[in-house]
Amino acid sequence: MATAKKAAAKKTTASSSSSTSSAKKAAPNAADMLNPLKGMADRLQNLNLTGGAGKLLESGRKDLAALMQANEKSYQGLQTVVARQTEMIKSAISEWQAAAKEMPGKDPKENLAKLDELGRQSFQRAIDDIKELANLAAKSQADAFDVVRQRIQANVDEVTKLLQRK
Repeated sequence: MATAKKAAAKKTTASSSSSTSSAKKAAPNAADMLNPLKGMADRLQNLNLTGGAGKLLESGRKDLAALMQANEKSYQGLQTVVARQTEMIKSAISEWQAAAKEMPGKDPKENLAKLDELGRQSFQRAIDDIKELANLAAKSQADAFDVVRQRIQANVDEVTKLLQRK
């Protein structure tokens, strides 16, 4: 019985020291934690798999590529929306500055009428701008979703083909 306890103690010591050394080897650095996909494509390409596992891996590669493409389309759409929004704000500021320069020295009633008209135009333009930005964002998301939808359809087609063979 004492021998069994000693053997168990040795196993525990050995497993804790081996887990410590494997933990040191497996400890990711900060850059790897920030970018979990870094190098994943290279690691997946270097695997030598045949048959069903290879097809499954290839399908995973295509899924990952589709997600990356959808993400890129979404990001580009967001950049377009932000750029257009910036243009809209600059335009509105310059219009108000031009109106403010014309105000001094004129009849107060005329100035109020101009401000009122400028306010109405600005409000209508803001509504039109919001619609335009919403359309840009919707188009961007539709493009990104279309990439994912096409990949899902391709997956369904691949599974259908595999099932028909058997």
